[in-house]
Amino acid sequence: MLKIYSTNESLYCAKLRILLHHKQAQWQEITPEGGCGSDDYRALIPSGTMPAMVDGDLVIADSEAIAEYLNETISEPAMLPPTPQARAKCRERSRFHDTRFEPEVRALFPHIAAGMQGSDISITQSEKINNRLQEFSRLLSTDSTLDLNLLSLGDCGFPISFAWLDAFTPVMGLELEWPEVVKDYRHKVEAHDAVRTVLDNYATHVAQWLEGKC
Repeated sequence: MLKIYSTNESLYCAKLRILLHHKQAQWQEITPEGGCGSDDYRALIPSGTMPAMVDGDLVIADSEAIAEYLNETISEPAMLPPTPQARAKCRERSRFHDTRFEPEVRALFPHIAAGMQGSDISITQSEKINNRLQEFSRLLSTDSTLDLNLLSLGDCGFPISFAWLDAFTPVMGLELEWPEVVKDYRHKVEAHDAVRTVLDNYATHVAQWLEGKC
């Protein structure tokens, strides 16, 4: 059975859970004793990052590498499109999330506290996130290969980042502008059973994390 090292609140661990549920995989989820910075965990995972996966003798850290591996080893349902062009666009979407969109969401985490409405960080990050939402809207609008009947590797991160933004907005007073194309994309991606399953459970962990910060 797969072993997945994770924490409940981690965005990238939740991203991986969507894939695992969609593939109907069997896995054991483990929270490292002493946390991801412990000597024991780093002896197994030198980077000290999560999620990480152990499959027999194979050890992989990095959610994207794990996702690609599992998509190849658990072939159904496929989570990459059938053509090279569509697969490239799917990977582009995934990289956009991980390297451009999610970092702007993550920048809010150190500043979460009550009474942050109208603060410089709230105003600045609202603007940056709105820029990313506009970029994502254009990326979606120009993708002739996009088929949201397929839940792909490129779509697993966005529902989790969107959930954090929903939670942060009233606390931080974020002023976000959601393009219609992005709202439609979100609605269709979140209609997939695996996404709904993970989000329903994840909401509790998001609320608990926020309660500890505010």
